[in-house]
Amino acid sequence: MQGILAGILTSVDVIGLYVLIPNIRYRLLLSVWTAALHMLFPLLGFELGNYLVRFLLEWGQWISSILLFSIGLHLLLVSHKDEKVTISPVLLAVTASLDTFSVSVSFGMLNLEKTIFIISAGMSALICSYGALVIARRSQVFLGKNIQIIAGIIFIIMSILAIQQNVN
Repeated sequence: MQGILAGILTSVDVIGLYVLIPNIRYRLLLSVWTAALHMLFPLLGFELGNYLVRFLLEWGQWISSILLFSIGLHLLLVSHKDEKVTISPVLLAVTASLDTFSVSVSFGMLNLEKTIFIISAGMSALICSYGALVIARRSQVFLGKNIQIIAGIIFIIMSILAIQQNVN
């Protein structure tokens, strides 16, 4: 049960990212790619975790914080223009899935069931990403550019909170 819950929790952040990109042509393909990465990165994290524990514990939160901050700042800067948000879906999928690598290292140390966690993370990422992309398409009509501003502020706040955890 812990593995399933951990997999679901590591996939929820996909909703926050993918709700921002309403005009994705191949939503299912992006969702499958994200699910695959949500399974690949934890597998690598479990297998290579022993070698990379020091690096990830020291720098993983910083890298994640910088990526979140950059995405949030980008969203705020382009929200005032008439241009569409141009974040590469491939980069977005990697960014959304990168945190599962560092999380899986700690789950590996806790002896969490690897197979259950990886399957749960993949299935949850597929469901969350596809659902968020569908919601993004529909909410664009109601919220327009305001959703970019709200999401940008949320990502910047999340990055600041993550940095504060690193400092303490």
